[in-house]
Amino acid sequence: MSDDPHARLDPLRTELGQIDREILALVARRQAVAQRIGQVKRDAGIPTRDYRQEKDVVERARIAAVEHGLPAALGEELILALIRGSLTVQEKDTVAATAGGSGRRALVIGGAGHMGRWFVRYLGALGFVVEIADPSDGPAGIPNHRDWQAVTLDHELIVIAAPMPATARILEAMAAAPPKGVVFDVGSLKSPLRRGLHALRAAGARVTSVHPMFGPDTELLSGRHVIFIEVGSPEATAWARALFEPTMATLVEMDLESHDRLIAYVLGLSHALNIAFFTALAESGEAAPRLATLSSTTFDAQLGVAAKVAGEHPDLYFEIQTLNDYGTESLAALLYAVERLRSVVRAGDLEGFRALMTRGKSYLKERSQR
Repeated sequence: MSDDPHARLDPLRTELGQIDREILALVARRQAVAQRIGQVKRDAGIPTRDYRQEKDVVERARIAAVEHGLPAALGEELILALIRGSLTVQEKDTVAATAGGSGRRALVIGGAGHMGRWFVRYLGALGFVVEIADPSDGPAGIPNHRDWQAVTLDHELIVIAAPMPATARILEAMAAAPPKGVVFDVGSLKSPLRRGLHALRAAGARVTSVHPMFGPDTELLSGRHVIFIEVGSPEATAWARALFEPTMATLVEMDLESHDRLIAYVLGLSHALNIAFFTALAESGEAAPRLATLSSTTFDAQLGVAAKVAGEHPDLYFEIQTLNDYGTESLAALLYAVERLRSVVRAGDLEGFRALMTRGKSYLKERSQR
């Protein structure tokens, strides 16, 4: 046997590469079977997602992993990744098969932006003939009118995917000559759009408001939420809901005030917490490489979330903090919570600290059981 480690490593690496190719070939085979399963489900009118079956598949993967000398968690992680891939394929096929657009025309105002591009792709998959109106260059091959006010608004659907201040202005301007098609915005907040939405509805438009609770890179909508805010046109809300019914998204309807009050915590609080976290780190005087040598499970998990928040568009996050009529409520709650924690720690109050932990545990347990 050669003493040269490279001579011994090379054939092992070659073998490893071959195994990787075989694994990927099996994954492709699995995806093909998943597509056939999806077709059978569509033909039979069976829902795409079967949670009971998924549970059985995951449990089998955990058992099989242990049988092969692997951690059960690895088996679960791998099979869940494959399930997500299969569901993505099935969901896309279902959307394409439904083709609810059937050649109808849709205009995406702000279609060159991140969420605007998502709607361009999604509506195209539904069978709509999509156009955009955006001063910036949009997706290749999609007609761009640049200025929405120069367009004859005779589309069956108009989606406003502009920044919230611009969306508010568009809604109010559109009320002067309301289009006949369905109109909805996709803003993260609704209180800044309240006046425009009501003005457009009062002008007789079929208008509703939609909040996709996911980012523009989202492929699989399973486990995601799409919120529909009724503003006086049930027909428009039902029309918008129908666009997402081919997917596995959870569809929720609520009123405008409830939406923004909850979003103050769901988005506003979570964003603020992470901004405070990475701001405290950045201003701590501790160098990032030094902190990296002392990583912990909790710190690493929080750092991962904070890094994603830091990578988002600051203007959008600023809007979410400043434009919500209920935004200061969650910030005040955060400030109060931090001050309570600080006072308990400074006082050496073990019982008070336990009480905070116990109450949090009870709250989070109750939430997970819903």
